[in-house]
Amino acid sequence: MSHWLQGWYRLVTSDYVFPYSLRMIHIAKRHIGLFLRGFCMGAADIVPGVSGGTMAFILGIYEELIDAIALFGKKTFWSDIIHGRVHHAFTLPKWGFLIAVGAGILSAAAILAAPLEHLLETKPTALWSFFFGLVFASIFVVGARIKQWNIFRVAALIIGTVLAYVLVGLVPVDTPEAAWFLVLCGAITICAMILPGISGAFLLVLLGKYEFVLSAVTNRDIAPIALIGIGAVVGLILFSQVLGWLFTKYHDRTVALLTGLMIGSLRKIWPWKLEDINILPEWNTSTTQILAMMLLGAAVVIIVEIVAYRGRKSIMNS
Repeated sequence: MSHWLQGWYRLVTSDYVFPYSLRMIHIAKRHIGLFLRGFCMGAADIVPGVSGGTMAFILGIYEELIDAIALFGKKTFWSDIIHGRVHHAFTLPKWGFLIAVGAGILSAAAILAAPLEHLLETKPTALWSFFFGLVFASIFVVGARIKQWNIFRVAALIIGTVLAYVLVGLVPVDTPEAAWFLVLCGAITICAMILPGISGAFLLVLLGKYEFVLSAVTNRDIAPIALIGIGAVVGLILFSQVLGWLFTKYHDRTVALLTGLMIGSLRKIWPWKLEDINILPEWNTSTTQILAMMLLGAAVVIIVEIVAYRGRKSIMNS
């Protein structure tokens, strides 16, 4: 029996199997981590005023996500499709990354749509407070990635702030439920979902389709979900090309613009409101609870950033 065990031990720890086993464990850990990051993005996207792009930035996968999506719009990909090299075309995208993150986003939408809808109705202040703290802390985390500020980067920050501040103050409108409009909603919303600071869910509110879409997801109504999904895929591929180009040519200015979008979005998620109008707080027990939820949201960002920093440092040292 001992010889049998020793034989298996030698096999598992051999030069061939042991490194392969470690590599598979590493891949599994990475994909689980990507799934959880996608889940956080999906949870954020459900709440009007909070962006999944913000979560992607906080969790350190934003630029990789944009690059992975942008591959579907590259000339090489479509050239292979047109010339019948389909197999080669579909080896170009980062499927493992996209499937793990996408599965997390879809899982969050399926699991959390109803609970978050309930919290928005019953505990809106606590929910807004948590996300306010989360986004507020994220501004410093994302802004710190710009090593040196200059007049162009400050201007981009101001433009992003004003743009988001004005956008989140717009009044929702009544719109049709026609198929073409649902496709358009999907394209517009997905662009916002990958922009930190601009909430895709809030744009659905402006387009008059937030409750409609949330109800469709909750009730598993396939037709409207499919139409919005078609628009989302097209919009995502096209818009990722623009973002990918901006990151390549004007990285720090783009980060500054996105940081400004996050600052301006705070107007929407300010927790002290009177009939949807932001007001200054009065110090009482409720104020203490709101501040506690803000600190909790900020603490989540700080902990995530510390973990992500240690992960990046260990990769660099390995």
